[in-house]
Amino acid sequence: MKKKMNYLILLLTIIFMVGCTDAEDASNADKETNPEEETTANTNEDSEKEEETTDDVNEDSEKEEATAAVIDEDEVEVAVEETPTETNDEQFSGYNIIEVDGGDLSGNRIANAAVDIGYGERDYWGFTNEHGQLIRVIADEIILQDDSNEPVLSSGRYYSDEAKVPGVESDVLDEGHVIADSLGGVSNAYNITPQESTLNRHGDQAYMEDSIRSAGGATNFEAIITYPDTETQIPSSYQYTYTIKGNEIIDTFDNVNPDETNESLGLTDNENESSDTNSDTNGDISSIDTNGNGQVTIQEAKDAGFSMPILSDHWLYKYMDDRDGDGMVGE
Repeated sequence: MKKKMNYLILLLTIIFMVGCTDAEDASNADKETNPEEETTANTNEDSEKEEETTDDVNEDSEKEEATAAVIDEDEVEVAVEETPTETNDEQFSGYNIIEVDGGDLSGNRIANAAVDIGYGERDYWGFTNEHGQLIRVIADEIILQDDSNEPVLSSGRYYSDEAKVPGVESDVLDEGHVIADSLGGVSNAYNITPQESTLNRHGDQAYMEDSIRSAGGATNFEAIITYPDTETQIPSSYQYTYTIKGNEIIDTFDNVNPDETNESLGLTDNENESSDTNSDTNGDISSIDTNGNGQVTIQEAKDAGFSMPILSDHWLYKYMDDRDGDGMVGE
């Protein structure tokens, strides 16, 4: 009986031990399972972080694209602002813009060329046609020579000589500036034409230059030069248009001796020949004042050979009627 009890106790002990072992194994199994769940949880958390990071990157990319768009837009605006206007280019259409030294004595000109003929920083331009003839000279503003700040020679010129344009070898033709030295013009062939000497020194050309000097400059200056044919470099006539003191002046004259022309027209009278200079003739207007009323009309002055306008420093001015009081008569 005692032996049976011992077997029973042993059996119960074995059963108890087996039960504890199963419980411990189950507990260990649970512990081994938890790391996987923890890893899965961590993985999910990392995924969420990656998604947040991706969202941040996408947001930054969108910001960068927006910034780039703003920069591109600014660049476009700058490009538009820096694009030169076409207004200035229109006057050079069909011409080759070339550089020629202001003192170049060569009389040869290139056809269909545009050359800057203003001394220093002045912006004057001379244009040639397909025959190499100088046909047009322009300047938005005529700026007078400044002998106190510019290297002007004792002769009053920038250069000691002028371009030898064909025709200037004649005894009766000068190397005539279209825009004079005193008005800031250079001496190359794109500003020089063979011009009748009396016309250049004492006639309409000289008077036009003196008018601009007396006014302190001019604006909207244009010279149109005409030739009798396509072969010669000697002009047949000139037309000057310019504005002084707000008044537009148009001077048109032939490239001839004005004294001879006036004489042929019966406009001169021996010692009382009129001259387009500012010299005083002691107030003798008897040969000009045809009706003897002591006043000189514009027509009387023109008939006597004077060019318009008559400025306030001209000896004839005080005998004329300056109705608008701008210092000019006959503008």
